[in-house]
Amino acid sequence: MLVKTFCAAVTGLDAVTVTTEVSMTRGSSFRMSGLADTAVRESYDRIRSAIINNGYQMPQMDLTVNLSPADLKKEGSGYDLPLAIGILACDGKIRSDRLHEYMMVGELGLDGHLQPVRGALPIAIRARKEKFRGLIVPQQNIREAAVVNNLEVYGMDSLTDVINFFNDTQQFQPMVIDTRREFYDHQSRFEFDFSDVRGQESVKRALEVAAAGGHNLIMIGPPGSGKSMMAKRLPSILPPLSLAESLETTQIHSIAGKLSRDTSLISQRPFRSPHHTISQVALVGGGQNPQPGEISLAHNGVLFCDELPEFNRSVLEVLRQPLEDRRITISRAKYSIDYPASFMFVASMNPCPCGYYGDPTHHCVCTPGQIQRYMNKISGPLLDRIDIHCEIQAVPFAQLSKMQPGEPSEKIRERVVAARKIQEERFREHKGIHCNAQMTEKMLHQYAEPDAQSLDMLRIAMERMKLSARAYSRILKVARTIADLAGSEKVESMHIAEAIGYRNLDRGDWAERGI
Repeated sequence: MLVKTFCAAVTGLDAVTVTTEVSMTRGSSFRMSGLADTAVRESYDRIRSAIINNGYQMPQMDLTVNLSPADLKKEGSGYDLPLAIGILACDGKIRSDRLHEYMMVGELGLDGHLQPVRGALPIAIRARKEKFRGLIVPQQNIREAAVVNNLEVYGMDSLTDVINFFNDTQQFQPMVIDTRREFYDHQSRFEFDFSDVRGQESVKRALEVAAAGGHNLIMIGPPGSGKSMMAKRLPSILPPLSLAESLETTQIHSIAGKLSRDTSLISQRPFRSPHHTISQVALVGGGQNPQPGEISLAHNGVLFCDELPEFNRSVLEVLRQPLEDRRITISRAKYSIDYPASFMFVASMNPCPCGYYGDPTHHCVCTPGQIQRYMNKISGPLLDRIDIHCEIQAVPFAQLSKMQPGEPSEKIRERVVAARKIQEERFREHKGIHCNAQMTEKMLHQYAEPDAQSLDMLRIAMERMKLSARAYSRILKVARTIADLAGSEKVESMHIAEAIGYRNLDRGDWAERGI
């Protein structure tokens, strides 16, 4: 007897339908084909124990299992459930007349309970695309899978539940989620708010400009000056996620297994802050079983690198291409996967190893050579890709104790959203361009062309600060954003002047100051 069940394999951000074929004949052996990895090949032991511990007998027959397409590598333990159902259907313990209507995925414990799997959301999207009636997933995955409409999604606790479902001995109701209500209810609930930040108006202005145009930013200042504190509050002033962005972001986190049980859609822009000991693979993705890296988990959000010079230089250099292309292609001998990586890169650093170079309240004990080596850990090409360089000083206690609470994030966000709406209208006919930071060179001449006075100002800045051609483009992009915040149609000299001020930590300028 031959029985077919259906599941899916996640590849990149998509899922591919996998047909599980189970054939039963006379004999006593078990064979599996279809390019299965170790976790899949070990499924027989889990399935056998689960079937026995749920009151059924494992058939004493010759079992041949094929996972089709056979040339696609099958990884993980999510094939346990469809394999177990196929074996029981072959043995006549389950009605097979509805198996073709449902896709199923789940890992089986030895007691038959279903364990969560990665990638439930892209699997649900594939099930709807293939016009399956429904999807059966472990109870822990039900909320992320139920985001997909026009698909019946059932969350099951155990193998017994699935058996009863197909035999119609117990009634189950599909999970229904009001996606839009849940999405919009959680968009403005932030743990951190800029009202907690007292002083530092120039830095908050730089963060506002960065958020309005999607620009990369680096903050440099002594310990305790508030770099990390302000970076954590950046998502609270970024424009809200759209439903399309939220779905894409949730897919990535679902594949990586980063969604909590009570999460359906990610409604706030992600904020990722990897430790400086991170490896190249963990940052960009890949590995023996390919997974998204931190830059993809930060897609549509913020990647924050605290203490930037402490990162391994080779790790930082792999950021150069994703910062330009906003995608990362991971090519290995056995696979090639493309992940999105459109994120705001925000970094912070001390000005020297001891942290107090240029601080008026502390004495720096570092030699010029130590400072130079410390700053050389960040390459010029990487620094060129950071639009805004911002110096920060600690607020003295005498001023800190007298200051009123800062402007709340909600007010700053309103200005950011208004500027982004101007950009959306401007780039309406340009596919894939949503903010000023994404403008091409051709678009710079069209939307951010400086006048004669601004051009002279730029020429002087280029010569004195020894800026590169890429830095020139970054200045124009930031100036365009400053003009949008001011509601100005044209880029004027005062906008250019402020944008040049955000390049005061560029490589040539640091060298002149002995850093």
